[in-house]
Amino acid sequence: MSTRPRLLPWPDSAGKRCYLVTDDDGNGRLSRLADEMEAMQLRAGAELLCHVGKMLGDHKVGVGELRFLVKSLCEALHDALRVAESRGGRLPARADGEPHESLAGAPESEGGVCE
Repeated sequence: MSTRPRLLPWPDSAGKRCYLVTDDDGNGRLSRLADEMEAMQLRAGAELLCHVGKMLGDHKVGVGELRFLVKSLCEALHDALRVAESRGGRLPARADGEPHESLAGAPESEGGVCE
């Protein structure tokens, strides 16, 4: 059984962090689903970045559209940071015994979105 819980890319119904502890070495159904969700979240963030330059260069874009863009960017960044934390937590321990730097303690926006 894995001694390190894996931070999953989705919150529970109350918006709290979910962890997976398994003995499948990352090959089980939930582990694969989490991998697919992380990949989708990172792709969505990359696609969003493609739109940013176009929108910022268009002087016809309204304030409401820019607010939606910022909110979407905040959500994408939150997802990317969660993926980074999850993947960092699964790295093997360093030779000097020091843990990898974690995002634990970093401020989180309520519900995982910027407001």
